[in-house]
Amino acid sequence: MTEIHEAEAGTATTTAARAHARSQAGTVVDCMPLLPPPPGTLWSETVAAGGYTHLVLPAGTVVTLTDRDGDACAHLLLYVTGRPWERLNAADTVKVQWNAYLTEGSQLLSDQGRVLATLVEDTSGRHDALAGTSTAARNTARYGDGAAHGPSPAGRELLTLAAAKHGLTRRDLPAPVSFFRGVTVAADGTLHPTGSAGPGTRVVLRLEQHATLLLANTAHPLDPRPAWHCSPLQVTAVPGEVTGPGDPHWDATPERHRAHLNTAALGAR
Repeated sequence: MTEIHEAEAGTATTTAARAHARSQAGTVVDCMPLLPPPPGTLWSETVAAGGYTHLVLPAGTVVTLTDRDGDACAHLLLYVTGRPWERLNAADTVKVQWNAYLTEGSQLLSDQGRVLATLVEDTSGRHDALAGTSTAARNTARYGDGAAHGPSPAGRELLTLAAAKHGLTRRDLPAPVSFFRGVTVAADGTLHPTGSAGPGTRVVLRLEQHATLLLANTAHPLDPRPAWHCSPLQVTAVPGEVTGPGDPHWDATPERHRAHLNTAALGAR
């Protein structure tokens, strides 16, 4: 009780509370944004396991996601800034490119046939554009809790919080793509998780339009382990240029070339 009273006394008045708050300046914890960002970067942050972040970034920005400890799962949504009705469409992303598996060179597409981002580097190879993210009901059934601030938060709950920061609601949340936890499709159509590629792997995305990113870092919905598992996710954004003619990604395939033409024709860059 003595320790409790001493702690309360330290913030018992407005003056004491202010002094206590100011004494925390400069405190650094494992998962937090770096402010100011390091020189040459637009943003740098380590997102906690079960956490989320949201960023508004200009076209051309290069976003690096790193699975620091080998158990992150980055559930990503993208919206065109100022036109949030144009957003990531995971179904079109795999359908238009004739490939269910995201890898280096893959585009993240909107339902308007335009490119939101290009995956320009991938050292993980364990990703998923099919299963979506976890829900509160599913996580409650599996782990006992799926609330955003609980011990095993669901991806949809975290993305709902991130979306609200930009005036978006649950109805604005399509299925995300997930990085660092792989899924394969069997001959009978069933999905099978392939796990993580290990710590230190990364994916690098080049934004092809001005974009709003929503990111939830939480367990994949098909994770076979009985307990909830996740580890921190590192996010870094640096200035760059959009893909243009002459870049190998510009006309890597006829479908990707047309998507870049559609994007450039809009003048959204």
